[in-house]
This record gives sequence, structure tokens and C-alpha cells, in this order.
Amino acid sequence: MDVVSFVSAGYRVVQRPYSTDGSRDGLVSISECVVTVLEEEWGDWFRDPDRARHRAAESRLQVLEVGFTMEEAAPILRALLAEGYDRETHAVAGRLAEGIPINGTPLGYELVGYDFGTWHSWACLGGLIDDVRLGTGIEPGPHGLIRSADAAHTAARWLTGSGLGDPKVSDWAAAALFAR
Repeated sequence: MDVVSFVSAGYRVVQRPYSTDGSRDGLVSISECVVTVLEEEWGDWFRDPDRARHRAAESRLQVLEVGFTMEEAAPILRALLAEGYDRETHAVAGRLAEGIPINGTPLGYELVGYDFGTWHSWACLGGLIDDVRLGTGIEPGPHGLIRSADAAHTAARWLTGSGLGDPKVSDWAAAALFAR
């Protein structure tokens, strides 16, 4: 995979759905539209990785750390602050404002967009995966994730420019997903 620097948006505790043969190789996502997301006491993102791992173990779920480039993190942080979330109590706003770098190799990249408290995936808004494939030639690999950082960022820019996710999402980002 490409070498790209990411800052942590925090941790999501999610359930990976079972595929038709019963194995856990279905879609990997941070979007509550397509996977079960464990709610934390103050929202559905965890700021503390140990707390996320503890809650995941209790529920037999998976912890994903989510990263964005600084360029893609800035509009997300602005949107959260404009909605009245603050850096002290909101996990994503706080983590993005801190600019904590992520080390490791991502599982892959998911195209996501934020919409008033909900994180949408290109997999949850009908036909966007096909639209991106037709417009750019970029398509998801295993688990519904894009393998290359460059391809994911190209796809996110194309999807934002196309306006196809609007009115739910107008700004798309390539979220790097790390297994924790």
C-alpha cells in the first residue's frame, strides 16, 4: 500500500457481517448504515483504545481505528464544530483536533461522508460503488475496501465533485481502517 500519513479520528467498535457461507469475510465498514456499531456512553466513537478493546471483547465485536489525511480531516472537524460538538467531549472532534498520527498498515480504505451525526459509506447510498467504478475505474477489493491510498483519495475527490451523494453527503473522504 502507499505511504500516507493519517491522523486518528478515534475507534469504532463494529460487527463484521457474516458472508453467505457463515465466515467473517463480509463487508468491513464504519457506517452504521451497513454494519452494527456499538454505542459508547457519549456517542458511537471511542477516544480510548483500551476502552474500545474492552467493550469489543465483551460484545465479540471488532475494533477499527479510523484515520484521515489532514487535508480530509479539516472539513470533517469544521462540520462537527459547526454542529456544536466540542473537542473536549466529542471523540472525533477531539482526536482530529489533537492530530494524533496513526502507525501501521491499513486494512484498506472506505469512502465515507459525515451527515449530521451519521457516517455514510459509499456502500450504503445506492449505486455509488458502481458510479465510482464507471467514473474512475476504481472499485472495492476484499471486504469492500479500496486497496490503494492513491486510488481511494482519487475516488473520494471524484465522488465529491460528482455531487452524487448529495443531499446526504457532499464531501467524501477516504477513511483508512486499521484493525486494533
